[in-house]
Amino acid sequence: MKIKIKYTMIAAAMVIATCSLAQEQRSLSLTEAVELGIKNSKQLKISRAKIDESYALVKQSEQKRLPDVSLSGSYLRLANADIDLKSKSSGGGGASTPAPKVNQAMYGILNAGIPLFAGGRIRYGIESARFLAKAAELDAENDKEEVAQNAVEAYVNLFKAGAAVRLVKENLEEAKQWAKDLSNLEKNGMLARNDLLKAELQVSNIELALSDAENNWQLANVNMDLLLGLPDKTIIVPDSNLVNLQLAVKPLDDYLQTSLSNRKDIVAIDLKKEAAETGMKAVKGEMFPSVQLTGGYIAADIPNMVTITNAANIGVGLSYSIGSLWKNKAKVKEAEARVNQIAATQELMNDRVRLEVHKAYLDYSSSQKKIEVSAKAIEQANENFRIVNNKFNNSLATITDRLDANLAKLQAELNYVLARADAIVAYKQLLQAAGQNQPTK
Repeated sequence: MKIKIKYTMIAAAMVIATCSLAQEQRSLSLTEAVELGIKNSKQLKISRAKIDESYALVKQSEQKRLPDVSLSGSYLRLANADIDLKSKSSGGGGASTPAPKVNQAMYGILNAGIPLFAGGRIRYGIESARFLAKAAELDAENDKEEVAQNAVEAYVNLFKAGAAVRLVKENLEEAKQWAKDLSNLEKNGMLARNDLLKAELQVSNIELALSDAENNWQLANVNMDLLLGLPDKTIIVPDSNLVNLQLAVKPLDDYLQTSLSNRKDIVAIDLKKEAAETGMKAVKGEMFPSVQLTGGYIAADIPNMVTITNAANIGVGLSYSIGSLWKNKAKVKEAEARVNQIAATQELMNDRVRLEVHKAYLDYSSSQKKIEVSAKAIEQANENFRIVNNKFNNSLATITDRLDANLAKLQAELNYVLARADAIVAYKQLLQAAGQNQPTK
C-alpha cells in the first residue's frame, strides 16, 4: 500500500494561536541555520580570541631576537661629601689646592644588547609557538564543526516538535468530529452513553497531548533563537522538505580511512606534540652559554669635580649559568614527560575517533532500519484502522478497539516522520566523526 504522508506540514504548525502578532516569523533552511549558528556562536568568539592569543605569543617569541635596550639615570643630592683626590700634582711644592665642594651628582646610562647565540632557545621557542598557533586554529575549526552539528540537531529537533504539533492537531480535529458524530448517535439511542464518554475522553487526552507538544515546540524554538543569535520572539519555520534530503553514504572503511587524516582535533594534537618536542629542545638549550653583542653610552656630571660625555662602548658579552648543569636535568625530564603525555593522548584519541566512526555508522544504519520499519508500520496501522473502523460501524468491534487503532495510526505516522528527521542528524554525525563535515565559513 502506497504511503501517503504530508510533507507540507511545518508552515501551518509553526503558528500557534497563543503567539503574539508582533512576533517575527522567519523561514530557514538547514544550511542557513548552520551559517547563522556559526556566525553568532559565542563559543567561536572564544576560539577566535584563543587564536589571537596564540599568535601574540608567536610575536613575543620572535621579538626575543630584537635588541634589548635599557636607559637609566639618577640625580643624587649629597650631604657634606668628603672628597680626597689622590691624583699627583703636576707642579712643585706650594700651597695645596683645596678639595672641591660636591653636593650633587647626575648620571645617565644607555645599554643595548643583541643576542648572537642562546643555545637555540629563541629559535626553538619561535617554532614551538608557531606549532601551538596552528593547533589553536585547528581547535577553532573543530569547535566550528561542533557548533554546526549543534545547529543541525537543534534545527531537526524544532522540525520534529513542529511535526508533532501538526499531527496531534490533525488527530484532534478527527477525534472531535468523530465525538460529534457519536453524540448524534447517542441522542438517537443508537449508542451507549459510556461509549460516547470514551470518545470524549480521547478528545481531552489529545488536547493535553497537544498542549505538551506546543510547549515542546516553543521551547525548541527559543533554544534555536538563542543558538542562532536571533531575538527570543522570532518564530523559526524549518524547511518542510528536510526529510527528503538525499543522503549518500559510503562503506564504513572509507570513513575510517579518512577520519585520522581529516579530523581537525587529530591534526591539532599532532602539532601540539611537535610543539612539546621543540619546547624540549629549547629547555636543553639552557645548558649552553649565551653570547650577546653589547653597546652603551654613559654620561655623568658632578659639579665642581668632573663631567663625562661621549663615553660610548661596544663589545661582546658572554654569560653562562654553571648551575644549569645540574638544575636543568629536572626541566628536561619535565619536558620529556610532557611529550610522552601528549603521545599517549594521541594514541587514545586515535582509538576514540575510530570508535566514534563505528558508532556513528551503526547509528545511521539503525536510523535507516527504523525508517523501513516505520514505513511498514504505517501501512499496517492504516489497514488495521480501516478494518477496525468497518467492524465498529457494523457493531463487530468496541469503541475501545477503534480508539486504540486510531492511536496506533497516529503513532505510526509520527514515528515515520521522526525517523526520517533523525536520519539527517545521524548522517551529519557520521560526517563529523569522519572529518568530512565542512561547515560554512
